[in-house]
Amino acid sequence: MPKQASFLALVHGYVQGVNFRYFVIKRAESLGLKGYVRNLPDGAAVEVRAEGDKDKLEELLKQLSIGPSRARVKRVDVEWSDYTGRFEDFEVNY
Repeated sequence: MPKQASFLALVHGYVQGVNFRYFVIKRAESLGLKGYVRNLPDGAAVEVRAEGDKDKLEELLKQLSIGPSRARVKRVDVEWSDYTGRFEDFEVNY
């Protein structure tokens, strides 16, 4: 059985107003991950909480560092944790 895990990532840069949340949802759903994405009030970061298969999470992290074509990602801070199973799907939180 694949190892399950969870992470909280903060994606910094020009990442709001460029369809970043939609980009994350599509990537996470295609990888079978659960969690959420939301813009942070500072206007310069997006928060992503995702969980599922660790290999799939690592693939999502790679995608976060690229982002959609109009985004300019400066850095991604990530904090790994244990899988919780608390999410039913992947969604936008406001």
